[in-house]
Amino acid sequence: MQFTKMHGLGNDYIYISLFTETVNDPAALSRAMSDRHFGIGSDGIVLIGPAGHGVDADFQMQIYNSDGSQAEMCGNAIRCVGKFVYDNALTDKTTLKVETLGGIKILELTVKDNKVASVRVDMGEPGLKPELLPMNAPGDSFIGQEIIADGQSYTATAVSMGNPHLVIPMQGVAELNLPALGPRFEHHPLFPRRTNTEFIENPDMDNIIMRVWERGAGETLACGTGASASLVASVLAGKANRKATVHLLGGDLIVEWDEKTNHVFMDGPATTVFTGTWE
Repeated sequence: MQFTKMHGLGNDYIYISLFTETVNDPAALSRAMSDRHFGIGSDGIVLIGPAGHGVDADFQMQIYNSDGSQAEMCGNAIRCVGKFVYDNALTDKTTLKVETLGGIKILELTVKDNKVASVRVDMGEPGLKPELLPMNAPGDSFIGQEIIADGQSYTATAVSMGNPHLVIPMQGVAELNLPALGPRFEHHPLFPRRTNTEFIENPDMDNIIMRVWERGAGETLACGTGASASLVASVLAGKANRKATVHLLGGDLIVEWDEKTNHVFMDGPATTVFTGTWE
């Protein structure tokens, strides 16, 4: 089976084309391929195929985390999908619609020397109702509210970007012990399907510092949907402008929450690392 290893700011996945390959058990395959000692090493696998019957989209993206669980959406992965299909001549379009479990996303490709260098993604409207995540919380939103984890109190905002996010502002993000802290929120009883968790600082209105604990993958170097959720939460808290740079361990993303359309837009790179054959 042929595969391509790609990453968006270090958030790395293994990409497989269903136009040429058959995957019978994607959960098991993701666990095997993602293992960084006995496999290739990744945050999961991404399957690229045709859109579902009757769906107005150019391609479909399926994401499986390194633990085999399926994710609805990934901002870094979808940028790489845009690069994969264009660079491999599966399309000549520079505006694409990609079907995901988190809805159809629109990609604008920036091409240099016949290769995609960066991708702007319309991430859609943020969802603030707890049932959209889903989250077992009363009311129409969970914005700047208290959440208790292991007896400690935190202030957090819940945002759906097609997948669940809990954004927690705090000081000293760089020094956090995320392997100890992240699972407290991923498996919090308020989230029946678990959640991604972003720990952020707001040094000024134009910058956000973020680390992320991803559901099913642990700490990753970047998360596009998490960066989008972090901007939304920061704007709601009055801590960021509607367009800001989100600084992640793997690099920077430019994220904008458009006031007219209520859509979030994310700009960032997509990088091919290598191609290979899985025996």
